Amino acid sequence: MSQKGPGNAGDGRIFRANVEIPQGQSPANRTDIELLYEKLPEPIDLDLDLANRTLYWTDRGDPPRGNTVNRAPMDPLSGNRKEPKILFTHLEEGIGLALDLKGGRMFITDYAGSLYSANLDGSNRKTLAYAEGNLTGIAYVELPAGH
Repeated sequence: MSQKGPGNAGDGRIFRANVEIPQGQSPANRTDIELLYEKLPEPIDLDLDLANRTLYWTDRGDPPRGNTVNRAPMDPLSGNRKEPKILFTHLEEGIGLALDLKGGRMFITDYAGSLYSANLDGSNRKTLAYAEGNLTGIAYVELPAGH
């Protein structure tokens, strides 16, 4: 889960926890929540590449680390965490993110109304739509052939 924090305060964080709450605990007192990344501008939308144990997210804070798409390991080593890698820059309030893992690409929306695509490494950037109103989330769905 992402926690945006106040606007451009650098207090954004990304956490993870088990789907099941540990026995005898409640959402308010569970002890299995782990902080993965902190001091981020404003992380918003998350998507996962489970096969490669990689986390991708949009960040809508101010540049240079904000208005970006980032990726980092889902299982960072304690005490040896590397900085997240910025893959995509110059978004206008970057919000939505959806991965097409089979196709090796990602789709991104920003609040200024643009829809982008790029390879998972950030290369081959394309603007698919521009000034479409305030876009937020995005989902990628692959339909079976013939539908």
